Amino acid sequence: MIVFKSSQDKVLAALQSVSGIVERRHTLPILANVLLRKTGSQLQLTTSDLEIQIRTTAELDGDSGSFATTLGARKLIDILRTMPGDQTVSLEQTGGKLILKGGKSRFTLQSLPAEDFPLVQESASFGPAFSVPQKTLKGLLGQVSFAMAVHDIRYYLNGILFVAEGKQLSLVATDGHRLAFASATLDVEVPKQEVILPRKTVLELQRLLSDKDGAIEMQFAANQAKFSFDGMEFVTKLVEGKFPDYNRVIPKNHKNIVTLGRAPLLASLQRTAIMTSEKFKGVRLNVEPGTLRVASSNAEQEEAVDELDIDYGGDTIEIGFNVTYLIDALQNMGQEMVRVELADGNSSALVTNPDDNAFKYVVMPMRI
Repeated sequence: MIVFKSSQDKVLAALQSVSGIVERRHTLPILANVLLRKTGSQLQLTTSDLEIQIRTTAELDGDSGSFATTLGARKLIDILRTMPGDQTVSLEQTGGKLILKGGKSRFTLQSLPAEDFPLVQESASFGPAFSVPQKTLKGLLGQVSFAMAVHDIRYYLNGILFVAEGKQLSLVATDGHRLAFASATLDVEVPKQEVILPRKTVLELQRLLSDKDGAIEMQFAANQAKFSFDGMEFVTKLVEGKFPDYNRVIPKNHKNIVTLGRAPLLASLQRTAIMTSEKFKGVRLNVEPGTLRVASSNAEQEEAVDELDIDYGGDTIEIGFNVTYLIDALQNMGQEMVRVELADGNSSALVTNPDDNAFKYVVMPMRI
């Protein structure tokens, strides 16, 4: 019995869009599989890791019957990748075995029953849905995601705070040493919603969102978020916990302001980073009227000094930073100019876009 027939590119594209969350090793073997559910001419593909579930649909050739099974997701991708894009592939069931055919190739695959696949129980009480352009959300995620913590015991830092209120959507990430904030204006007013998305969800959304004009619809519940875009439905568990009050962290009224080209500053930091010690990654910034000096040294007593001419008439300040934190921010900002606001050598710095108040980056100083 032929379960389904389709072109290789259709099935592979659908499979790749849902397979990012599939863990190679899992305590539940079935979670390494993709759930295939055929109804008429549609093939629904679902993957889960018990906390995130992604579902999409592929159009098939022919439209009869229904069928459901689960197959190893990675193995299926590896097989399909080796076949030409325009080749017709078919899945057949013969005597309890599943056989994938394409051209003169055939693969006998091990399956597990569809009814054993653990689907994520969706919340019954999602808040109102609202939409933003995919490229807007992708842009916001790119501006803040690098500041998320990795494996912090303060689990609420291992993700991004989403705040939707009125016509503003704001995203915030912090690892305790730095904080990134980005916001965009929505087309519609939404009631206040505040949730923390897990790190894995953020990375998966960044992988799946496109730069095209299509919209992404979002809905939040107390413990879940649901995203719908490009024929995909993405449900994720939320991080429980209280995110730090980011408004208190963002400095106000720093009086020493340096505005300079983003690319020259980034290049200067990348040069001086070469001479930092592997462990501390510290650079010293000396700001004085007309000049910004960036310097670093390491345990081998090697040194680097780089100077930039700046239009500045404020206080002379010497301040140390983890150079990686500065480079991360500058690499994820797109504009030509950058503004750095300082109070003194012991207070956190505020990095912003001079033309747009929607992005703010706070970085703590370090002793060098």
